[in-house]
Amino acid sequence: MEQQETLLQYFEWYLPAGGGHWRQTAADAAHLAALGFTGVWLPPAYKGHQGLADVGYGVYDLYDLGEFDQKGTVPTKYGLREEYLAAIRALQANGVKVYADIVLNHRMGADESEEVYAQKSAGNDRNREISSPAPITAWTRFTFPGRAGKYSDFQWDWTCFDGVDWDDKRDSTAIYQFEGKDWDRQVDCENGNYDYLMGADLDMSAPKVIEELDRWGKWYLETTGVDGFRLDAVKHIRASYFTHWLQALRRSSGKPLPAMGEYWKNDLGALTYYLDQCGQVMRLFDVPLHFQFHRLSTANGSMDLRDLFRGTLTAARPDQAVSFVDNHDTQPGQALQSWVADWCKPLAYACILLRREGIPCVFYGDLYGIPHSSVPPVEALPKLLLARKFCAHGQQTDYLDDPATIGWVRRGTDSAMAVALTDGPGSSKRMCTGAEMSGAVFVDLLGGRNDRILIPENGTADFPVNGGSVAVWVPESMAEQIRQALKSEALPEAPLSSI
Repeated sequence: MEQQETLLQYFEWYLPAGGGHWRQTAADAAHLAALGFTGVWLPPAYKGHQGLADVGYGVYDLYDLGEFDQKGTVPTKYGLREEYLAAIRALQANGVKVYADIVLNHRMGADESEEVYAQKSAGNDRNREISSPAPITAWTRFTFPGRAGKYSDFQWDWTCFDGVDWDDKRDSTAIYQFEGKDWDRQVDCENGNYDYLMGADLDMSAPKVIEELDRWGKWYLETTGVDGFRLDAVKHIRASYFTHWLQALRRSSGKPLPAMGEYWKNDLGALTYYLDQCGQVMRLFDVPLHFQFHRLSTANGSMDLRDLFRGTLTAARPDQAVSFVDNHDTQPGQALQSWVADWCKPLAYACILLRREGIPCVFYGDLYGIPHSSVPPVEALPKLLLARKFCAHGQQTDYLDDPATIGWVRRGTDSAMAVALTDGPGSSKRMCTGAEMSGAVFVDLLGGRNDRILIPENGTADFPVNGGSVAVWVPESMAEQIRQALKSEALPEAPLSSI
């Protein structure tokens, strides 16, 4: 039986800046494989403008993977170059693919400033100019003196960018578009044109920019040997750019290089439009499904569960959807905070891990907790992961027919699983596990219910669930197998890098 894809985002925003994360990743590799993870998304590995404190999205030098003394440090927040490469090898040696976080939209922390003519764009309508061109002092010269030309002698100047958000001449913040430049097209239409996000915005129509990013992509792939990519902020980058970049790397490497893009918008139409515009060269994270989970967790039992998957990418295009519950941007304290309440986490994870549609991506903060915010791990998550590994196979029959209680059954070749969940009072769901399960005794893997359900001759039974909860009913023998697997793979409460 082929193992299903299960991804893990192996970081959260507030990991300590001690440079130990890559070492912890390597030490954790065998455990992650045992839990059923087939792929791990690692955080951005290159030097950010805040040095040791940079989570990785304030990109300064793509070629510095923790090797050069730049921005006050040799290691990045996560460690040294050789430790990063060792972490990748450790994961791959355990059969786990590595997805690198690729941030190409902007640069920050320039080494020198330049005088450039620019005009201001309206914040809520980037297509509208609100000033005449005038000279500004822009931080756009990236010379990387600490690297001294190793790996690439390319240096960035204002001609590589469309605009910035800071005029050092006047100590003024605004969206400045450089004279003679246009915001890139094929981007999200929010704010008229959402090309500009932050920092010095790359001009993805400039041939020399495209050529340098092609060179870097090939170097990075050859240096690291990663298996695929998580692509940051794709709604701010013209869709055809990643069509070119990914296809060029796939041709030169001969590898499939699967990719998953972050298009942050609660709009199914925008996601499917982008997928078609880029030639379906990537999957996208299912942002609408995340917001459905958030709505469920805050609706106080008033949400109609028949609508839970309505308007989601997982329902519309399951093969192109990466489903998730939360991530580093939605966690408490972040700009996109939309945290799914703790009580609802087991329900949401059951929906992405135990159903057939989509490729689930588990969040590090849910697996290991977030000490910074006093967020505990989701206790049920290891059991749900092993339920996916051992039980969530084969045909799926949905019972999404009640506003307060829904369920589904998975039927493999030699087993079955019945899932019931509710955001209201305790209830039950009548579902059919198949006549072949006649005589089997099913128990709730998560332990919320102590019942032992004997499956009758026709395979149909009532499966109870406690209020505001999820019950995962599996054959008693399978529950015992999962319990033994959990015992053999026990780890400390949190990885060393988060203590």
